Amino acid sequence: MPARTIANRKARHEYHIEETYEAGISLKGTEVKSIRAGKANLQDSFARVENGELVLYNMHISPYEQGNQFNHEPKRPRKLLMHKREIMRLYGQTREKGFALIPLKAYFKENGKVKIELALARGKKKYDKREDIAARDAKREMDRAMKNKQL
Repeated sequence: MPARTIANRKARHEYHIEETYEAGISLKGTEVKSIRAGKANLQDSFARVENGELVLYNMHISPYEQGNQFNHEPKRPRKLLMHKREIMRLYGQTREKGFALIPLKAYFKENGKVKIELALARGKKKYDKREDIAARDAKREMDRAMKNKQL
C-alpha cells in the first residue's frame, strides 16, 4: 500500500511561502495508523514556538476505527521535532510582522516516520489572490492555445 501524503491545498493560496522546513512530529500509535489511512486534515492548522518547543495546533487526525480506548483527541496540540537552533531561528522570524508557520503537507519517509513540511509564510492580501488567479487562468489559456496549435 503506498504511503499517503496529506496536503494543505489552501496554504499556497492564502500565503506567500518564504522558506520550507522538514520537521518530525510526536504522535501516538493510533494517530500514525489514521494518517496512513489518509484520515488527517491540515486545513486551518498552524505552528507556534512556545517555551522553546515547536507546537502544531488544529491538525485534525480522525480517531482510528479499531483504536477503542487507545484513541486520541482529534485536534490535540502536537509537538514538532526540530533542532533547537532551528526552532530559535524560526521563533525570531515569526516575531517579525506578518510571518506565520504553516504546515504544507504531512508524509511518510522511507523509514516509516511521519514528517511535516513546515513553511515560513506571510499572509496574502485579497488583491494578491486575485493576481494569482488571473495569472493561473492566463497560463491555462496559453497552454490550450499551444496544444491546439500543435494539433
